Amino acid sequence: MSEIETIPLASGRKVYFASDFHLGTPSHQQSRDRERIIVNWLDTIRADADVIFLVGDVFDFWFEYKKSIPKGFIRLQGKLAELTDAGIRIVLFTGNHDMWMNDYFTQEMGIPIYREPRRYNIGEKRFFIGHGDGLGPGDYVYKRLKTVFESGLARQLFRWVHPDLGIGLAHAWSRRSRISNQKKGEEHFLGEEREWLWLYSKEVETKTHHDFYIFGHRHLPLDLAVTSNSRYINLGEWVSAKTYGVFDGADIQLKIWEPNSAS
Repeated sequence: MSEIETIPLASGRKVYFASDFHLGTPSHQQSRDRERIIVNWLDTIRADADVIFLVGDVFDFWFEYKKSIPKGFIRLQGKLAELTDAGIRIVLFTGNHDMWMNDYFTQEMGIPIYREPRRYNIGEKRFFIGHGDGLGPGDYVYKRLKTVFESGLARQLFRWVHPDLGIGLAHAWSRRSRISNQKKGEEHFLGEEREWLWLYSKEVETKTHHDFYIFGHRHLPLDLAVTSNSRYINLGEWVSAKTYGVFDGADIQLKIWEPNSAS
């Protein structure tokens, strides 16, 4: 388990959490429209944002070659650079769709990239934050595949494929993914014995207390009790629901973003 990082939170400032933008799917135009909505959201929350956590699967596919990155998403990148230049801290976790990030966002925008869950003290509360893929019971096939895809050998082999072919194949594959074919409201609560990230949070809580467990990946906004003083929050997704979390120093709320709505 990672060391605890402390983030002081000034009075009147907030921490925002979002995940699963899945930019790049299901079509270029739909992704572009979603990107504009996300940029609009970031513009709105900058007024009181102290830290913004992007908790994985920001992109439906991402691979950094030594001299190139995937085409597109320039509006989001420009906005993230603008926010970090203004002194707003941004923290980015990789997900199962964009696990092949390297150091581009760190070098160009000062955004740290994390691949595993991390612990934070934010204000007076303890947080456990990560994308959520490969955690909890079950899904052993994916866990084995994740180990393979995260290996240096897999990255090197893919790097030998020309970007036009490699990225093209990846986008073709992503159009068959769960989020690309998911209809609004299709995801549903699986029950206490099958919500694996909820079960994982309960397991971690027996060893170390955290006030909030923050995950993405599930594509379903959830706010569930882990114990009487601990909660599991799943952030949902932005392909259809556009949900996010906001922490005001005392409590965290799940919200739905609508243009011209208050943060």
